[in-house]
Amino acid sequence: MVSSTQIMEKVLFGFAKQWIAGNTIDDALSAAQVSYKNGMGVIINRLGEYHTSKQIIENTIDEYKMVMSSFKKWKVIGGISVKPTQIGLSRSMRECLQNFEILIKNAVSSQTFVWIDMESSDHTDETIEIYQSLFSKYERLGIALQANLMRTENDLVDLMTMGAKIRLVKGAYRENSKTAYKSKDRINQNYLKLMKLLFRDSNEFGIATHDSAMIENAVSLSKKHERKFEFQMLRGIRDELKPKLVKNGFNVSEYVPYGTNWLPYSIRRLKERKRNILLLGSSFIQSHKHA
Repeated sequence: MVSSTQIMEKVLFGFAKQWIAGNTIDDALSAAQVSYKNGMGVIINRLGEYHTSKQIIENTIDEYKMVMSSFKKWKVIGGISVKPTQIGLSRSMRECLQNFEILIKNAVSSQTFVWIDMESSDHTDETIEIYQSLFSKYERLGIALQANLMRTENDLVDLMTMGAKIRLVKGAYRENSKTAYKSKDRINQNYLKLMKLLFRDSNEFGIATHDSAMIENAVSLSKKHERKFEFQMLRGIRDELKPKLVKNGFNVSEYVPYGTNWLPYSIRRLKERKRNILLLGSSFIQSHKHA
């Protein structure tokens, strides 16, 4: 007999496969190839976090290395996005740093880019410290900052002074009201404020949002400030908008997650903003209209 949990998983997977490439590296690279054919770059993320097993961490690093070394063969341009707790932060800061260094050396030789993903605010200080330590040696490295955290403006200003490459996101983790803005309006206000700072003072960054108002604001700001930036969106969301941005000369990258650990990621994406459910629903309907 099929349990209600299994039914719920099946329903969720119907949604999740809109933005998750599949279980394997080949699934991720196939999806990335489609992005590239549509004029976009890619950011590939292997799902999973909070690894404490040395074997799982080593497997994760090996997979990321394989992804990067396959980019050229698959005719894909872009990079990877790695969570610190995927590659050792849950064991030690030193181990995580060493593992990032392994990945970045591979990125340099394969001409790909590494983004350090930001996790919950419990890890913000460590993640920024890792970034600062590595960015002093390697240029092909960026870091995500979350607009829902009250501290982010100070972090952004500090990082911009060292020339950091920033990916600005709204934030997907449940945080408390002492450290984070909770209302949609307040988060949007902060996102816009931070985005204006990036356009004014930064040279290279990513605007990672599906929000039409934020995207329109970025387009307006780009007319005043000539900057090297790209829009970054999840695979399978806002597919009606991406070709228009590409046609208008903007750089767009699709964030392509893959792996078997899709359920917690998907639930977090849906909890992150109720609007994501609406966006997914409309993208799902659009894709089936043309299927």
